[in-house]
Amino acid sequence: MRLKTVLSVSVALALAACGDVATLPLSAGMGPHPTLPPPHASLIPTVNIAPARGWPSGATPQAAPGTQVHAFARDLDHPRWLLVLPNGDVLVAETNAPPKPEDGKGIQGWVAGLVMARAGAGVPSANRITLLRDTDGDGVADLRSVLIEGLRSPFGMALVGDTLYVANSDAVVKFPYTPGDIRITAGATHVVDLPAGPINHHWTKNLIASADGSKLYVTVGSNSNVAERGMAAEAQRAAIWEISLEDGAHRIYAAGLRNPNGLAWTGDPGNGTIAPTLWVVVNERDELGSDLVPDYLTSVRDGAFYGWPYSYYGPHVDERVQSPQPELVVRAVSPDYALGPHTASLGLASSTGTSLPAPFVHGMFIGQHGSWNRRPHSGYQVIFVPFDGDKPSGAAPVDVLTGFLDGHGGAYGRPVGVALDKTGALLVADDVGNVVWRVSAPP
Repeated sequence: MRLKTVLSVSVALALAACGDVATLPLSAGMGPHPTLPPPHASLIPTVNIAPARGWPSGATPQAAPGTQVHAFARDLDHPRWLLVLPNGDVLVAETNAPPKPEDGKGIQGWVAGLVMARAGAGVPSANRITLLRDTDGDGVADLRSVLIEGLRSPFGMALVGDTLYVANSDAVVKFPYTPGDIRITAGATHVVDLPAGPINHHWTKNLIASADGSKLYVTVGSNSNVAERGMAAEAQRAAIWEISLEDGAHRIYAAGLRNPNGLAWTGDPGNGTIAPTLWVVVNERDELGSDLVPDYLTSVRDGAFYGWPYSYYGPHVDERVQSPQPELVVRAVSPDYALGPHTASLGLASSTGTSLPAPFVHGMFIGQHGSWNRRPHSGYQVIFVPFDGDKPSGAAPVDVLTGFLDGHGGAYGRPVGVALDKTGALLVADDVGNVVWRVSAPP
């Protein structure tokens, strides 16, 4: 075992010396009109891991000017996703990847497993949802309870009336919920299966409810980087599903989205005066060089195709993909706003109702989990994309929470899910630091 560890570290160091270096600043791959240089594909991809360190005692991320940050809850087990309930309780999905016996085969799979382990994603999944409650209003959770356990790599959560919906890695399930519950003992009721199986490459499944509570929208990531396993393995993946809660029927709402994660609404869906718009953040493809391809934030059109795997950022063809489909490339919708290459943008929350000061009043908060396929690193922060009316604006986003990298190539933490608490402060799930951070305006 000791020799295996030494060999793994040696290979990791050798891989770290391979690949290219970004020739453009990260900001060039951000905003409504990102720079897209020629692809730089290579036999050995860029591997630049920030090994997980954890937070030293007393250390915190750095909050934007005019805000402050402290730990809302510590000592969690890989917290990745958040849901704030109407009574102010905070649900945390403590989760990690499910068993994927067919995803780690071959040299590429072995390298991917090594990357994930060094980045802090190799721990077993706790498979539970924990409830956090701040009973005295001081911004720190003082009550903690396991709400639901025995799940299968849970991720997205949504409350519709008295029903709590959870997206496991392989299905949407539901539970009865009464306000104030700190534990649910009822068994899960199956709603609909989701694509999974022994590969299940992008396993995280997120969901959000429509305003009238009749539908769920569920993200399903691709089963590969660029369909190298063939399109049969991608059936109904790389898409957002629309699911009817009346009968569980589903359809593909939007396709060609390599790894969609965070979902949020804009508009005024509550009274119908402004048509609601669904927004998503998407992780784009790897191994085209450190400057490609930007992850992105985009509005989601019903029936639209966003390019994967045949093209990226609209009509830019990916020559690596076998069996090209030019008729689909012509249809590919260009995203609204680029978030930088390899930032692993995952979390998404509308600022509606925030108590943070300007410039965080109107726009979207985004948790960027951080890169492995770029040199230098990108992501590892929480950013804010300002909106002008119903569209993103500005050439670059605004930093909200930084300082997750230690300055020596390692990572103290990695932000994932973001959500506004009942007071309008921003909560951030940090799955490497095992913390939920709270960003607020000073008293």
